Parts: sequence; C-alpha cells; structure tokens
Amino acid sequence: MQQGWLSNWLVKHEYGIDNSEEVCIKVFAQKDNPRIPSIFWIWRSADFQERESYDMVGISYDNHPRLKHILMPGSWIGWPLRKDYITPNFYEIQDAH
Repeated sequence: MQQGWLSNWLVKHEYGIDNSEEVCIKVFAQKDNPRIPSIFWIWRSADFQERESYDMVGISYDNHPRLKHILMPGSWIGWPLRKDYITPNFYEIQDAH
C-alpha cells in the first residue's frame, strides 16, 4: 500500500495582511483509501475545501456532515486530480450550439 502526505495552509489576518500568521497542517494518509478526520467542527469554513478535495482527489473526511460531490456530477467515477486518473474515452457535448 502506498502512502503520502496531505497538507493545507491556514492563514490568520487579524491585524492586516502584512501581519498574517500561517500554519501548515500535514496529515499522513493511505493512497488506496485516504481517510482523515474532518476539521469542519473546528473551522466551519473548511466545509467546501474538504468537499472539493473529496470530489477531485478522493480524500474522505470522517465526521464531515455533508461530504458529497460539489464540482463533478454525482455519477462521476474516479478522482480527476489524482496522478493515477485515467481520462475516459468519451466526451459529452452539452449545449453545443
């Protein structure tokens, strides 16, 4: 089983953009089944970032209240931003006028 690091930056701009404070959070996860704890209950604004990384990279967040697709259709198979993603052989033409 391959493993890898997931990282995210948190930035605090309390006293202006020139005096920002940054924290980098790195989490170790399995490549085959990346699951990490959700930080939604600590930082509510992490909702969309967690849902986006679930949608595009396949990271599952334990205890996330609404973990579902937000960028890709619900029927989409695979994780488009992963290095091992294979592009489908078909293309759908929508609204081609």
